[in-house]
Amino acid sequence: DSSSTQKLKLGQKLNEGKTKEIYSLVDQPGLVLVQSKNQITAGNAVRKDQMEGKAAIANRTTSCVFKLLQEAGIKTAFVEQHSDTAFIAVHCEMIPIEWVCRRVATGSFLKRNPGVKEGYRFSPLKLEMFFKDDADNDPQWSEEQLLVANFSLAGLAISQCEVDIMNRSTVAIFEILERAWATQNCTLVDMKIEFGVNVTTKEVVLADVVDNDSWRLWPAGDRCQQKDKQVYRDLKEVTPEAMQVVKRNFEWVSEKVKLLLENPASGRVVVLMGSTSDMVHCDKIRKACGSYGVPCVLRVTSAHKGPDETLRIKAEYEGDGVPTVFVAVAGRSNGLGPVISGNTAYPVINCPPITADWGAQDVWSSLRMPSGLGCSTVLSPDAAAQFAAQIFGLGNHLVWSKLRASMLNTWVSLKIADKKLQSCSL
Repeated sequence: DSSSTQKLKLGQKLNEGKTKEIYSLVDQPGLVLVQSKNQITAGNAVRKDQMEGKAAIANRTTSCVFKLLQEAGIKTAFVEQHSDTAFIAVHCEMIPIEWVCRRVATGSFLKRNPGVKEGYRFSPLKLEMFFKDDADNDPQWSEEQLLVANFSLAGLAISQCEVDIMNRSTVAIFEILERAWATQNCTLVDMKIEFGVNVTTKEVVLADVVDNDSWRLWPAGDRCQQKDKQVYRDLKEVTPEAMQVVKRNFEWVSEKVKLLLENPASGRVVVLMGSTSDMVHCDKIRKACGSYGVPCVLRVTSAHKGPDETLRIKAEYEGDGVPTVFVAVAGRSNGLGPVISGNTAYPVINCPPITADWGAQDVWSSLRMPSGLGCSTVLSPDAAAQFAAQIFGLGNHLVWSKLRASMLNTWVSLKIADKKLQSCSL
């Protein structure tokens, strides 16, 4: 991997933490190199040891996690993995807060909340924040303390708006990773993340790293099988044998995390249109399906003019075992959706291309159905694709994570629009 290392001209060391170093890049302003170290620490580095190979394991883990989040649509600082032990990221000024998200009560939460039993489940998720201060043992902070601190980073004042965005983002990031780990029968118990302000765009993004130091992971929901850094924190004494166990756990996580990027059994949307005059409408559905990572096939068939052919095409997609959602696009009188819906156990969505002149009359052929037909009607092509994606998202964590991130990003853009509007009108 030395060839790529040579191409990078390292500038000054910008920062050094317990487990990594950050360097500026001479030829790439606005980007930095995040170099992992072999050190493992616990209790704010009261205990620290060298773990041979940890840098590579941590870098592999964090690169996979960031890829997963980025493909979902979460804004992060990650750019690409550079070498075994380093990745390239956008230069951020870090907000000195650890955001902790909990699904299951364990660890420090139990000490701070006596009487709560280990294993208590938080729904909705429990959010906590801790101010990064080793000398004071990272004290827990309230939202009020964070606002009064008046942080300003990379020229962005951290106000209620930014705090709300980080709160919301932490929950979305946790839910996406929780769902991904569930595919490996692993419970994501809790996790900590940090945000930074992108020095170029002044955006709040997920920054730092997300690796096996960042979370608790219990295979099959069983604490005795924990695979995270807690194993190291719990050691009575650090022996070479004990460190081997810790290392094997870290390796197990870095191997499993790759599987989170693999697409499970993919479904598909089959759009059936009454005639090619509806092509523009259907193309919008296809494009929107693509944005959720759902394959989409277009076919032309008229249930009025060739019902036998319509049913033959339908049978073609029922016979190969790929989970399918049919979308029927028929203008005027929609016979297509109802005929398919009455003859398949697969979901059918009517998405009629309604025109201004006759739309009010035509839409009833998609809304008033004979009994025994379960097809829904969604007028917007984008929304029809989204509905199909939501059906697949029930069983596909990658599709679900795109929907979840899109929901977050819509919320964030409204929040920022409101903030801009307020600053204009003040």
